Amino acid sequence: MPAFKKEHPLIKTELHPRNKHRKRYDFGLLCEVSPDLAQYVSVNKYNDASIDFFNPEAVKMLNKALLKNYYGVNHWDIPVGYLCPPIPGRADYIHHIADLLGKSNRGNTLTGSAIKVLDIGVGANCIYPIIGVKEYGWHFIGSDIDTISVDSANSLIELNPELKGTIEIRLQNNPKHFFEGIIQTGEQFDLTICNPPFHASLAEAQSGTLRKLRNLNQKKIKTPVLNFGGQNSELWCEGGEAVFIGKMIKESKQFAESCIWFSTLVSKESNLKQVYFDLKKVEVTEVKTLEMGQGNKISRIVAWTFKQ
Repeated sequence: MPAFKKEHPLIKTELHPRNKHRKRYDFGLLCEVSPDLAQYVSVNKYNDASIDFFNPEAVKMLNKALLKNYYGVNHWDIPVGYLCPPIPGRADYIHHIADLLGKSNRGNTLTGSAIKVLDIGVGANCIYPIIGVKEYGWHFIGSDIDTISVDSANSLIELNPELKGTIEIRLQNNPKHFFEGIIQTGEQFDLTICNPPFHASLAEAQSGTLRKLRNLNQKKIKTPVLNFGGQNSELWCEGGEAVFIGKMIKESKQFAESCIWFSTLVSKESNLKQVYFDLKKVEVTEVKTLEMGQGNKISRIVAWTFKQ
């Protein structure tokens, strides 16, 4: 006998209206598009088709299917142990920030390769550029301090011909810098985006993972298994999210003439006060905070500009 079936809304209204993932996953369709996913799909205790989100390989296969079905990306993979991002949330960042850019164009969405975006910490998955190119045709520069991530992102571009010429990956040789060494003399960007390391230490990252997995599995778990993966530089940095963003804000002033909007994801609401303080110190001309709903969690994008 299946457990009492929970009623799920047909539409995830907390996601952006243009987000392609507002409906519940159609696993029949996804398995048809990507047959390798089928082995990970089963009927859960609520009599619904689903995957075990506790299983990193299952999560990766779901991502492959989503990218193939909704974005036409036929070849996508990541090295073992690297961050496998939840695609609906990543798409939301792109759509919300597209709205911000559109406000300077009488509310009309800006599309095409003339829009140039810098992704700080592009990762091995290259997910923000892929979605941005597929949804809006923007041109992306992706930077990362990790050579394996750079190689992986470049491999994804090579394997998917439609991404060639639209995404360029650059290695950041100095992990203390964000824009210096990446933005070249005379280069202009409409936007920068970033998904900062969330935690302040490895121990904190592991503790957060255990908490998340207990919620997913509803069992007591002692060994952290990263269902979404992630290397140290992807998950934590000294001082955590607030310190990382503070350093980015400080350096952004040096490149005030190189970019219209700088932006970053801020996962912890408690960090907003410090972020706003740091922005005030560098005398930005405007700050925008864009809220995003993802399941039971509220996240937000903070964007700033030095332009009048």
